[in-house]
Amino acid sequence: MTEQQRWESGGGYEPYVGRWSRLIAGRFIEWLDPAPASRWLDIGCGTGALTETILEKAQPQSVHGIDRSQEFVSFTRAQISDPRAEFSVADAQDIPGDAGAYDCTVSALVLNFVPEPAVALAEMKRVTSPGGSIAAYVWDYLDGMEMMRHFWDAATELDEGAASLDEGVRFPICNPEPLRSLWEEAGLDDVAVAPIETDTVFRDFDDLWTPFLGGQGPAPTYTMSLDEPARDALRELLRERLPVGSDGSIHLRARAWGVRGVVAGA
Repeated sequence: MTEQQRWESGGGYEPYVGRWSRLIAGRFIEWLDPAPASRWLDIGCGTGALTETILEKAQPQSVHGIDRSQEFVSFTRAQISDPRAEFSVADAQDIPGDAGAYDCTVSALVLNFVPEPAVALAEMKRVTSPGGSIAAYVWDYLDGMEMMRHFWDAATELDEGAASLDEGVRFPICNPEPLRSLWEEAGLDDVAVAPIETDTVFRDFDDLWTPFLGGQGPAPTYTMSLDEPARDALRELLRERLPVGSDGSIHLRARAWGVRGVVAGA
């Protein structure tokens, strides 16, 4: 990974984004309404949020999770012991497996970090059976992931250079129309895009701030690149900006965009 976006530690990722991804994952599976006994492939499985949700809600025959990070794969293997699940180190742009090996191929919060999303989608299509589904969700970094929006607005006010690291600027497919176009240009049928939302409730400011010190992902990597005075200034400006309740809790919203399509030829 580049210095802009380290993704290595499951223990660092979970309190930062993983806990919210788990909430979104359940709504995502409900939206897909998959057939039971399907063979699933989870691209960029990370710490297993989506894989675990598939196992709990989708009655799968099997789930194969792949991720580029050996650290994430090792973490997830240790967390998920269900015999229907297996995990491998692999790249989304070069997926192992035969053509049509899976009935449902999915990806959670990964496509923005893939160098060539169209290449990854072509690989997803190759390994998905005719009539099978390909679906994904990504954070709405520009407007809908309020935790990150507050962070980057504060960071940019203090440091103009931070603007170039903001996921809302860097990742064009975090919006509905680019996602729809990507799926349609891949030749998928019945393409649909929908918002998937959840509440993100932090018990206090430290519950929100501490994960930014974990170094996992663009915002935490940026935070830990700052010297201590600059980091302290960012922390205090962010604290001033957030809507804090009378009990000290902070209630924000998180929105992802889900996209799905069907492989032709059934």
